[in-house]
This record gives sequence, C-alpha cells and structure tokens, in this order.
Amino acid sequence: MARWLVTGAGGMLAHDLLPRLARAGHEVTAMRRTDLDVTDAGGCADAVDGHDVVVNLAAWTAVDDAETQEAEAFAVNAVGAANLARASTRSGARLVHISTDYVFAGDATSPYAVDAPLAPRSAYGRTKAAGEWAVLAHAPSALVVRTAWLYGAGGPNFVTTMARLAGERDTLAVVDDQHGQPTWTGDLADAVIRLVDSEAPAGLWHGTGGGETTWFGFARAVFEELGLDPERVGPTTTDAFPRPAPRPAYSVLGHDRWAEAALDPLPDWRDALRRAAPEVLGTSV
Repeated sequence: MARWLVTGAGGMLAHDLLPRLARAGHEVTAMRRTDLDVTDAGGCADAVDGHDVVVNLAAWTAVDDAETQEAEAFAVNAVGAANLARASTRSGARLVHISTDYVFAGDATSPYAVDAPLAPRSAYGRTKAAGEWAVLAHAPSALVVRTAWLYGAGGPNFVTTMARLAGERDTLAVVDDQHGQPTWTGDLADAVIRLVDSEAPAGLWHGTGGGETTWFGFARAVFEELGLDPERVGPTTTDAFPRPAPRPAYSVLGHDRWAEAALDPLPDWRDALRRAAPEVLGTSV
C-alpha cells in the first residue's frame, strides 16, 4: 500500500479522508497546522520525504478575513502550495491539491469547464488561483481538485448551522440567488482516493456534488432530512446579507473530465445529503 501524507489534517475534509485511507490499508502521516507550517519550505521538504502521495488540505479558508489579510492568506494558499509542489516533485510523490470555485467570477450561466478562464473576485479567490498556478507549474503530475459548498461531520458548516437555527427560530430567510453544488466531505474523500488509485491524468478536476441548487434549496433539504417543515425556510437575496468578500452568484462546476477518464464523478448532491444526514445531522437512517 502507498504512503500518504495529509496536510491540514485537523480540517473537515481530513475528518473523512483519514479513516478511509486507514481502512484501505494505506500508511498515513497526518499533519495538522501545529505539526507543519506549509509556508516553511524546508519543513515541507522534510515532511514530504518518504511519501508516495501528498494531499494538501492546508488552507486559509476565512473568505471574509482574507479581504483585509490577503498577504497572510497568500502565504498559506499560494506559497504553501508552491512549497509542497516543489517538495513533491523532488521526492517523486504525487500531489493532490484542493482548490475552490472562488477562482471563477461566478457570472456564468452554464457549468464551468475545468479550463474556463480564471477571474477571481475576492482576495481568497486570488490566493487560491495563485496556488493552482504554483502547483501546476512546479508539480506536473499533480491533481488540482476544485470543490465548493463543503459540509461534513468534521467541522462547522452550512448544514449544521441550519440545524442549529432550526431549533432557535420559527422561520429562516436564506439566500436564493447564489447557485452551487453542495458537496459532502465523505464523497469528496472517496473521489480523491479514486483519482489517485486510478492514476488519473494530471491537471484540473472538479470535485463537487452532482446537480445544482441554491442556498435556499439546500436549507429546505436540510429541514426535510430533519423531519421539519421546509416551508419554515423562505427565500431572500444576497443584498440582504452584505459581506466583505463578494460571493459568486453561479458556482456550478462541470464534470465532463470524469466521463472522459472513464471515472465516476461525485454523486448527486441531494442523494449525498440523504446519505450524510445520519453522521452530520445525527438522524436515523
């Protein structure tokens, strides 16, 4: 079995990836932020040495804070990614780097292809776009997997927030003019392993749930999984919830590359929520 290094091992995706790797019999080194500072090139080289696969989950994900702390976000999302890319190439390890829908402008009307032009509108998006460039430039064999609207049992997320608010308020108003693809970390973890095990072609991949919805539609689905009346959730607009960083209005990513490689993409988002609910929401199967 392969020797895997997972950085950012304290995060939500790692919560699902690590046990799956262990069950598959892989030897796994899990490094949290306190174990490895990805902005330290020497530390990255030492950490990567001796591994066959490196999955970079280390990231600055505070989207709004990045607007005023772009240099700090850049250090992690771009410099850190470059450090791991160079280290992986030197050691012969295959790098899997997780990126985001925020690298796009969010003004499309049909799913973004993997080779669609990048046009980030936020500081966070700029730093992640720079990270993609660094990985593709310094690690030609790398897999860059863009994802979006992540939720899971390993950290705070939209699904658990909706469940909490359902117990605190009679009604909720949720944004209905942002379109995207809810993605369960369990399905994304499986997809990462599938890409590596199949020796998938290098480059850009989209790892998001199938189909699409809005945050409003997503919230109503969460209420349904909780056995609550979805009519308690009403629609509103992005303008009603101003944030420092602009949110993409359209974050639907295309999955054509999976079919081209004869691989199964991630399942439909609604089916995923149903399967994830017992773990994420504590509901019965």
